Amino acid sequence: MALARALIHRPGLLLLDEPLGALDALTRLEMQDLIVSLWQQHGFTVLLVTHDVSEAVAMADRVLLIEEGKIGLDLTVDIPRPRRLGSVRLAELEAEYCNG
Repeated sequence: MALARALIHRPGLLLLDEPLGALDALTRLEMQDLIVSLWQQHGFTVLLVTHDVSEAVAMADRVLLIEEGKIGLDLTVDIPRPRRLGSVRLAELEAEYCNG
């Protein structure tokens, strides 16, 4: 419901602060797909705050990791869409940049 209210005025920027954190795994995946679909259809910018690096890499074209108040990583995600959590390329990207 809150997402619908936010989109009613067709914003140029949508700010989402941990919007999926309290959802079960299946609903979380469905909402990720919905957010990406709405972004593709309407062309607005989305700023998504999440503690889930896999989610960020799967959903975003650009990921910024903040460490001690500074940008610790600025990553452009150039994987074609649609993207799915668990895909080999996403796992490789996450391992390459986020685990080392």
